[in-house]
Amino acid sequence: MIILISAVSSTGKTLMAQKLLERYHIPYLSIDHLKMGIYRGYKNCGFTPLDNTEVIGDNLWPILKGIIMANVENEQHIIIEGSYISPHYLKEIDINYSKKIISVFLGFSTNYIQKNFERIVKYRNAVELRNYPEERTIKDLNKEHKEFKAQCLQTGFKYFEIESDYDKEIVTVYDYIETEKRRIDSI
Repeated sequence: MIILISAVSSTGKTLMAQKLLERYHIPYLSIDHLKMGIYRGYKNCGFTPLDNTEVIGDNLWPILKGIIMANVENEQHIIIEGSYISPHYLKEIDINYSKKIISVFLGFSTNYIQKNFERIVKYRNAVELRNYPEERTIKDLNKEHKEFKAQCLQTGFKYFEIESDYDKEIVTVYDYIETEKRRIDSI
């Protein structure tokens, strides 16, 4: 079973991965760590940490796809989380692999961002330490979430949008993962 969690930065991906690790006792890979490892180890890797999500994602996807395939082939479980998993990449995965993948695409509604911007900023360090100030505005964050949602809907992947109460609504995502896990376990 492969669990892929993707969302705009500061949406709770890493916290979700940590909670899933604790629930299922399977490791998770932060794509941010992979990004920085590749960048620090190979400066001519085709991106810098400051490049946009698309540039970094295009460079990391072949590696991530290989990791996903190797885990499926070896019947190993892993959670992979990061903002660089664009839904259109998953269309490249063969059906024999994709039926072992649980994809979670998560976002915030405009209403949620408007009412909870300070909370979003406050909790962006819930698992990983970020030693830099939040530079995005409410307008920036709304734009990013709308674009990400459009990508998900365009490709037909299930998209979970937090509307008003993160703690209550995120339970739907965990329930979905559990249902999909049971489906995969029965294969």
